[in-house]
Amino acid sequence: MDWELVKLRLTMAGVAMVIVGLGLALALGVLALLYGPTMLTVYAITGILIFILFINILQWLFGPYIINAMYHAREVSPDDPRYGWLVDIVNEVAEANGIKTPKVYIADAPFPNAFAYGSPIAGKRVAITTPLLKILNKDEIKAVLGHELGHLRHRDVEFLMFIGLIPALIYWLGYSLWFSGLWGSWWGEGRGSDSPVVLMLIGLGLLAVSFLFNLFLLALNRMREAYADINSAITIPGAARNLQRALAKIYLSVDPRIGKVIRRNAGSNLSHMLFFSPLPKDWKEIPESDVDELIEYWRNYKPSILEEAFSDHPHPAKRIRLLDKYIEAGY
Repeated sequence: MDWELVKLRLTMAGVAMVIVGLGLALALGVLALLYGPTMLTVYAITGILIFILFINILQWLFGPYIINAMYHAREVSPDDPRYGWLVDIVNEVAEANGIKTPKVYIADAPFPNAFAYGSPIAGKRVAITTPLLKILNKDEIKAVLGHELGHLRHRDVEFLMFIGLIPALIYWLGYSLWFSGLWGSWWGEGRGSDSPVVLMLIGLGLLAVSFLFNLFLLALNRMREAYADINSAITIPGAARNLQRALAKIYLSVDPRIGKVIRRNAGSNLSHMLFFSPLPKDWKEIPESDVDELIEYWRNYKPSILEEAFSDHPHPAKRIRLLDKYIEAGY
């Protein structure tokens, strides 16, 4: 098995265990400190988790319909005279990945991109925005679809949903304690460890910790995106090089003045699903160039930790160098 892939899988598993293990330990520890190691602590954790799980499952089940409405996405049939060829490409990529062909949609979005999504009641789906079709050739589109169907193959939506329960648990626990302390302070209730001030301070501390856990989630999502790049590279002939070109073409086609608008239009719940998420921007650092010049620029660019810390996608420079390894290996 490819060592790069093994290393990435092990790192993803390690980060996921850190999120789950530390998160649950912190939540149990705080409640045990406040209320003692009683069954009340276990019931409280279980109750909050069930509530968060219920909300997330609802979003997961009905999210595809909301996404379609947001982007006026319409399903493409094999007989579609304009976009029917996309269904053939998706069929080919799905077969290469050993999965059932998802439904294919054209999304009326103002930016070039693609994303995979779905649920048990909506089925698996992949959407391509119309601007993407205008700037990529068929081989590059196939490489992007290899990336997106990799997400479906790895069940990334479900994986992130369940791992994300822990930061959400910490957030809601912090919010509940802060609100309880605030409410208690109005009535002057509480003594000792459950005094309003103590509850508010612990709640604020947990809210800050939930932010740190979300940084771990962003890191996990960056690994998930790298995993999808590798999936495309090893399942679709020539995809590694075509993914590089697709990244550069998308980047060069987006006006830097609307980079923030794209992120806002995508929305925080959808941004992590995109093939490419606009950066806070190093546009000003990149001279006017063509695709090959931009790829070479990224190949030699070393992004700082801060450039990636708050991003849900790896910096393009890292994606280019990762894909270089598979080009050199003959993929």
